[in-house]
Amino acid sequence: QVQVVESGGGLVQAGGSLNLSCSVSGLTYEENNMGWFRQAPGREREEVSCIPWTAEFTYYSDSAKGRFTISREKNTMYLQMNSLKPEDTAMYYCAAVVLVQSSWCTSSSSTYWGQGTQVTVSS
Repeated sequence: QVQVVESGGGLVQAGGSLNLSCSVSGLTYEENNMGWFRQAPGREREEVSCIPWTAEFTYYSDSAKGRFTISREKNTMYLQMNSLKPEDTAMYYCAAVVLVQSSWCTSSSSTYWGQGTQVTVSS
């Protein structure tokens, strides 16, 4: 049974930082490309950043580039978020088994999702 558990969300002022963590069990890390997605109220879920199991490259959305850093150690993944903006406010989801290249990332019918962790950035 695959389990995906995120942690690290919270309330922060604009310009602040948060570090999200995600732990996956029930999958070998060699079959587990991972990623962070987010969904704001009234909007569709969007990809934020992804990393393959080899960690040989990373993908960032335009909104995340230069501010967020993704990393992983086997089946544990992190997202260091700096210079946070009010528009970063959303529920952040960890995803296991995503499709990723250096220029794109997407979920599929094989993706496993965490329960989400709320990130709120006040102005």
